[in-house]
Amino acid sequence: MYIVKRHNILTHPAVRLGAVLATLLIAGCDKGHGCTICGGFGTGAANLEGSVKGLVGSRLVLQNNSTRLNQLNGQESNGSNVLLGTAKFNSSYDITVLTQPTTPSQTCVVTNGTGSIGNSDVTSIVVTCVTNPPRFLYVANRGSGNVSAYTIDAASGALAPISASPFAAGSTPVAIAVDPTGAYVYVVNQSGANIFAFMIDRTSGALSAVAGSPFATGPLPTSVAVDPSSSFVYVTSRSAGTVSGYAITAASGALTALSGGVIATGRSPSAVTVDPLGEFVYVANQAEGTFSAFSINTGILTADVGSPFPAGSSPSALALDPTGQLIYIANSAANTLTGISGLPVSATVTQSPISGSPYPTGLTPTSIAFSAANNFVYVANQGSNNISGYQSGAAGVLTALAGSPFASSAQPSSVAVDPTGKFAFVANSGSNTVSSYTIAPTSGALVPIGGSPLATALLPSAIAISD
Repeated sequence: MYIVKRHNILTHPAVRLGAVLATLLIAGCDKGHGCTICGGFGTGAANLEGSVKGLVGSRLVLQNNSTRLNQLNGQESNGSNVLLGTAKFNSSYDITVLTQPTTPSQTCVVTNGTGSIGNSDVTSIVVTCVTNPPRFLYVANRGSGNVSAYTIDAASGALAPISASPFAAGSTPVAIAVDPTGAYVYVVNQSGANIFAFMIDRTSGALSAVAGSPFATGPLPTSVAVDPSSSFVYVTSRSAGTVSGYAITAASGALTALSGGVIATGRSPSAVTVDPLGEFVYVANQAEGTFSAFSINTGILTADVGSPFPAGSSPSALALDPTGQLIYIANSAANTLTGISGLPVSATVTQSPISGSPYPTGLTPTSIAFSAANNFVYVANQGSNNISGYQSGAAGVLTALAGSPFASSAQPSSVAVDPTGKFAFVANSGSNTVSSYTIAPTSGALVPIGGSPLATALLPSAIAISD
């Protein structure tokens, strides 16, 4: 009889330990962190990390080859070791900007964005963002039915009239907005109950009518806003108590009313704004002292639970902070500025006044501008011919700026801050002028620019800036 002896290759303890370690290491290749011996076994994912600098706006989206990476929003996304996304081991990466940030408009570039991943994380990517300087300023003139247009000197903030300005814009234009791409201007005409749409000549700033313009609105429209993706326009109707949504045709700027896009607000809506991420719309309801909150779904608005919310006496204007979590509302009858936290509205978050709110303003506050670049807030006080200035601090608490309020010309009706936070501009309906100011970078004080104010047409009522 022949006896055959079986040999067990895992009998020796050292051999068994080696096999176990090899199994664990191979399994670790699927976890995506620093496996250096996986070689051809690598099927996991590596982190794509790096530094982000200068980001102020929202909705910055990067892509690796054609794969969308994480969206980055606001100043809190700046820093080192920022996770941009992931990619497979043993692959190549090519990271570029898919969508530039808006609110304010910025241009971001990627360096160290290409290479081979191997079996470890990539940590050397650099994303640098610069805020686009202001180029053009547009003023809607309620008394003369037109729009005054100016170039903005990016270094000094000085204005110069654009050739052929002012541009006819229907009857009683009371509100104006520029889309985030700087391609189109939308002007609301109260008497005509319509929106005039213009294409911006990106070289000269001159306006030309969009085909099909004007587009019908509800009766007595009062305000207009464009969402951050330049996909939708929202217009409030005072007498109907509604906000209407329109889709923007990207190639032409033409508007198409959204089916089911007319939504009830409170009484006498006076102002509308869209949050920096393009997910929510807020409307000030002047006759009932409230603001309405809506969620956006493919342009269509749905009222949030509990909406509308208290806002103070006769809210005439509103503005969001760069995070979209705080809202400030000018109360023209109470001469105050109400600050509210707890946005966006949800079942787990309570909307409540910011500490110290309401804050005193001048007489008849009618317009608010929030500077995302430096967290300064400015309010145009039509009844007292001045501009109140505040610093927004922790939790959105406002502190009056030294020297505030700052003098303006007669009856300031609208205030705007350029995307870089260097300049402020004010339309003065009582003197038919537009004033220009530099913003002191540390104190936020408004300093008049030489040659200011410049003449507009009759009764300037609203102002908008294009990069």
